[in-house]
Amino acid sequence: MTLIFAHRGASGTYPENTMLAFHEAERVKADGIELDVQLTKDGEIVIIHDDKVDRTTDGKGYVKDFTLKQIKKFNAAANFDKGKYKEPIPTLEEFLLWFKETEMICNIELKTTTITNQDLEDKVIALINKYQLEERIIISSFNHYSIVYCYRIAPNIETAPLYMEGLYMPWVYAQSIKAKAIHPYHKVTPDELVTLAQQNGIHVRPFTVNKKHDMKRFLKVKANAIITDYPEIALKLRD
Repeated sequence: MTLIFAHRGASGTYPENTMLAFHEAERVKADGIELDVQLTKDGEIVIIHDDKVDRTTDGKGYVKDFTLKQIKKFNAAANFDKGKYKEPIPTLEEFLLWFKETEMICNIELKTTTITNQDLEDKVIALINKYQLEERIIISSFNHYSIVYCYRIAPNIETAPLYMEGLYMPWVYAQSIKAKAIHPYHKVTPDELVTLAQQNGIHVRPFTVNKKHDMKRFLKVKANAIITDYPEIALKLRD
């Protein structure tokens, strides 16, 4: 069965990467949640996609330049649906405290570009271990150095490279970095790629699958999961 992951929570209908969007994902019975993490100035892990707060909040500036106390003052829902919601930027720990009581899987995307500093990776893995969630977490990143590092320090946690371009035999690449899955952009994921990767023991979870015809295609070819802003629509199509 193709699992349905709520991209940044149910971000098509609620403000992305907020507890509101995560609660909605659970309410519609999504199988999993995808979210993004990065570090504040004082080294706390917060859930936000962009390296700046400008697009999603009422603040301006880089996430890394604010302390947790400062970043908590911003409204993470400020620019969604004419600002009808007021939601703080959640920390990963706040999320995991709630998440551990659910039955879902979580894909944590590490928003990091450095290959020399592994603070984010170390802290994320420490939290996963603290809440004993190793079996229910997948770590992904566009920074493949980052997921290789995660595999080396926590081989029991599944990793998956994210990529936007068409890769030749991506399952071979995934195997070479000890990843159990690939998370390709849906437009570079033809049906035969899904089938061949799975035949070679690599799970395929394309993102961001928002159109019904794309959802139907991946359901038909039995992708392991689809990552979508509209989990409720995808679930209705599947079930």
